[in-house]
Amino acid sequence: GGRIPSVLALHQNNPNPFNPVTDITFDLPNDSNVKLEVFNMLGQKVASLVDGDVPAGTHTVRWNGKDSNGNEVATGVYFYKLTTEKETLTRKMILLK
Repeated sequence: GGRIPSVLALHQNNPNPFNPVTDITFDLPNDSNVKLEVFNMLGQKVASLVDGDVPAGTHTVRWNGKDSNGNEVATGVYFYKLTTEKETLTRKMILLK
């Protein structure tokens, strides 16, 4: 669909809980520089899924449950954070093995 979302939104990942792969969808009302990052409970960044300019629209990014070094992360709660030039949105997801 060619419809551009009217507001920035970060949707709950699907499936959740997940193992080992999950999809994260976000709505972007304007072209923007975007970061989509995954953090553990300690606030440590484990993965960077998006880092750069993204066109307006709805985008889905898959996370394979691996950290930046390609290692599978442990079971537990993770946070995914969407950062644009204007806003930051965060949601929680659960990896169950």
